[in-house]
Amino acid sequence: ATKDIKGTIPENISYEEMAACIEGLHYAFNSLNKLSLKPGQKVLVNGATGAIGSATVQLLKYYELDITATANTKNIALVKSLGATQVIDYLKSDFTKLDQQFDYVLDTVGKSSFNQCKPILKEGGIYISSELGWMAQNLFYALFTPLFSKKKVIFPIPNDTTNGFQLVQELLTNGQFKAVIDRTYPLEEIADAYRYVETGEKTGNVVVVMN
Repeated sequence: ATKDIKGTIPENISYEEMAACIEGLHYAFNSLNKLSLKPGQKVLVNGATGAIGSATVQLLKYYELDITATANTKNIALVKSLGATQVIDYLKSDFTKLDQQFDYVLDTVGKSSFNQCKPILKEGGIYISSELGWMAQNLFYALFTPLFSKKKVIFPIPNDTTNGFQLVQELLTNGQFKAVIDRTYPLEEIADAYRYVETGEKTGNVVVVMN
């Protein structure tokens, strides 16, 4: 049953932390709710240090999957603390060349493709990207791979807001989810915040604070 979620923030959670949870978890939840997740299934998360990726890893831990994730060297320990059992340093290795196969490959930064990831998907495996892909190919793959391939693409339309927000309240209250915040900027420095995000070097979220 759907609970009443009239916007209350759990105790001991700041506005900054709550704001940093919402976007990433919203998109992470709306990818995972397209899948029939079972404890112990193997999943690879590309881009585990972004807002969506860090939320995805934590949700997968909650759902008790076996998580492999990619991160840069400085964030390996962080990603392990979020729930990954194996972390691939993308500065040193190409995850698409792994001698392993996964039930799911979730690209939360949209920097791979279905064709690159097919070799590491099991039969019946599913690929999801946060981006449309080159020439919007992921939309076409989502339409046709279920018909013609044993490995398929799902495009994660983020159409469920209520249940995602309800879940983040529950997980925050129970200490099962944490916001990953890289930097906080005052509103008058919002241009600097955007410039930092555009470097592609942020970890988790950048928060703009309005006093």
